[in-house]
Amino acid sequence: MAKKRLACLLAACLLTASALTACGGNGAAGPDIRETSETPAQEGENPAQKGENPPGAGSAGESAGSSEKPVEISLWTYPVGNWGSQSSVSGLLSGFHREYPQYRVNVKYLDYNTGDSEVEEAIEAGETPDLVLEGPERLVANWGSRGLMVDLSDLMESEKAGQIYREVREACHDGGGIYYEYPICMTTHCMAINYEMFKAADALQYIDEASHTWTTEDFAKAVEAVYASGQERVAVVYCGGQGGDQGTRALVNNLYGGTFTNEEHTAYTAASEENAKALTLLQNLKGIEFDPTIVGGDEAALFGSGELAMAFCWNVAQELNLIINNQDTPFDVFPMAFPSEDGKPRLQGGIWGFGIFDNGDEARIEAAKTFIRYMAEDDAQYKRAVQTSNYWPVREMEGIYANDELMTEYGMFMQYMGDYYQVTPGWADVRTAWWEMLRKAGEGMDAAEILEEFENTANQAAVSASAG
Repeated sequence: MAKKRLACLLAACLLTASALTACGGNGAAGPDIRETSETPAQEGENPAQKGENPPGAGSAGESAGSSEKPVEISLWTYPVGNWGSQSSVSGLLSGFHREYPQYRVNVKYLDYNTGDSEVEEAIEAGETPDLVLEGPERLVANWGSRGLMVDLSDLMESEKAGQIYREVREACHDGGGIYYEYPICMTTHCMAINYEMFKAADALQYIDEASHTWTTEDFAKAVEAVYASGQERVAVVYCGGQGGDQGTRALVNNLYGGTFTNEEHTAYTAASEENAKALTLLQNLKGIEFDPTIVGGDEAALFGSGELAMAFCWNVAQELNLIINNQDTPFDVFPMAFPSEDGKPRLQGGIWGFGIFDNGDEARIEAAKTFIRYMAEDDAQYKRAVQTSNYWPVREMEGIYANDELMTEYGMFMQYMGDYYQVTPGWADVRTAWWEMLRKAGEGMDAAEILEEFENTANQAAVSASAG
């Protein structure tokens, strides 16, 4: 396993290097970064010196010598891998600006702690960005359902868009078939264990190292073994907020085969016997505690520091950050699927892509659509866009992470991707109700009763959202 850590570190470095190389173009170093929400990317760059426009380009800046001011649009990006990094994004934008000098893209980098409130403030002020990089739960189920987004159905009619996996396409449109997101990348969230801690506790016998899966029975035995070895904090069910809640939902739903919503994504179904049984198991297992003071990111940090034997909030981005930012991590991270009765998990997926806020300016909307086409239609550019995310493509693309051991290891979890239900109406309110329910579980309240209360609250939110 020590060799695995070194290999993963090298893979992470290679992945970062490949992203930087792509940013610079032809292997050159990336451009000087002076990019903010107020300043155009590649400040000081003269669009008139970028050559002729490609056929079909817009009218603004029609020729290389045009003195017309370029159409400026804003891109707000949540931290989706290196899409949250100025150096990586600026490199991607330099190519777009060379090909489309009549457009300029200004970028603002959001985080998940304050990003939603910043977007809501912009909506209230009538100053929304043109482009946003995020997932269907915001672009479709929230802002799209509120009538704030541009219909992207025309973009989804292209040949390349037709190759996008069916399950992904279905998550990017509303109940009426209107697309509010053009998907770019995807992943499956998983959990992880401290390999050395499990080995010392003789708990490796309870996992399938080849498939990275385990049964619910073996999960319970592993927790008991690690706890008996002296590790009192085996795992934490974090419930201080919604951050990382994909992990706690997947944990509860997988343990005994429960569901979160119906197949049509119109109603919530969490108050099942299966989920009550799962929540009761977590309440009773020694070594698992419910912590109302932390969220997923805090739990991952505790795991990375060696204080926990497991993490429920995990994916490849977490390991990349762990390795790059803390090369002295004293143990090997072993990613695992969530435990299930039959050993066949259904993992929570993540999908990210672009949406366009409808600001009523057709020139800016066309510029934003051109940007999406640029990032998604050309295979070489699309590969760079996906690699920048540190996730996987939403359509078939071979060899995107060839010879990268870390990405290959995490790529195997894609086969376990389950239903993408985050587009169910009322999603924002439901996320709050979920962690509030987990807090009550941590206080020892009856699992069936609090799940029933949660489901009622969730379905009331769904009805209100659908009516509104």
